[in-house]
Amino acid sequence: MASQKKVFRSGYVSLIGRPNVGKSTLLNKLVAQKIAAMSRRPQTTRNKITGICHVPGGQIIVLDTPGIHKGATRLDKVMVKTSMRTYGDVDLILFMIDARAGFIDDDKYVLDSMQKVTVPIILVINKVDLTAKNDILGLISEMSQSGTFAEIIPISALQNDGLDLLKNITLERLPEGPEYFPRDMITDCPEEFLTSEIIREKIIILTHLEVPYSVAVMVESMHVSENGTVMIDAAIFTEKISQKKIIIGEKGSLLKKVGTQARQEIEKRLGSKVYLTLFVKVKPNWRGDETKLKEFGYIRGPY
Repeated sequence: MASQKKVFRSGYVSLIGRPNVGKSTLLNKLVAQKIAAMSRRPQTTRNKITGICHVPGGQIIVLDTPGIHKGATRLDKVMVKTSMRTYGDVDLILFMIDARAGFIDDDKYVLDSMQKVTVPIILVINKVDLTAKNDILGLISEMSQSGTFAEIIPISALQNDGLDLLKNITLERLPEGPEYFPRDMITDCPEEFLTSEIIREKIIILTHLEVPYSVAVMVESMHVSENGTVMIDAAIFTEKISQKKIIIGEKGSLLKKVGTQARQEIEKRLGSKVYLTLFVKVKPNWRGDETKLKEFGYIRGPY
């Protein structure tokens, strides 16, 4: 009797949700390496980030997207449009909510944006480790009554709880397909982009109020020197001189801290010694300027 051919499944999955529900944490856990910036502040993710999750019998290509919200700036609108554009390009949607908050109006706003979606939607209830069991069961019961979701899966992305089940169910819903990426590849994002995200994450963590939202980072050059050191020049852009002063800090103290923390993480990622030089520049109202949004890579192609 001939042996049955094993089916290899692969496809694209979009991670969708309002800001700060844990999408980037989940992406990093699925690929077992940090590729998306994380912080407790909402709207940390600004770009679509691709992560490649290799599992037995398949490949799950996950698109981490900016949180969908009612934004005020041009940047906010670009971010939301980036997320919604994935609806027609994927085989499956993982719609994530925060178990602690339940299904709130901001989640409904996100779900309403998916009314014309034709692919299956899996509801992922995150942060169950921080929520009472009865509340989780009540939320699952409430959400199952809508009939909107192909599956409902409770998880804790931070604690790696429920992720094997999520991967198995996700894979089952993907079509038979090829191995799109090599086994040793976990993202198709350029190193310059990943480096800029590490630097921006450190600024988000170390600054307050409006400053984290006004910052963009661009790696202007990145190359390996003759002695093997990775030489990186990066520009930090902000909207006001006062914000620039905050980022630099007294006698350059905050900028030095940003540089040290970023360099250490970049070295860990690259496995090489890194020499990082940071410059801080002012670009007034860049979040509302389409030309600058294109320059910083937030708008690609026709908008």
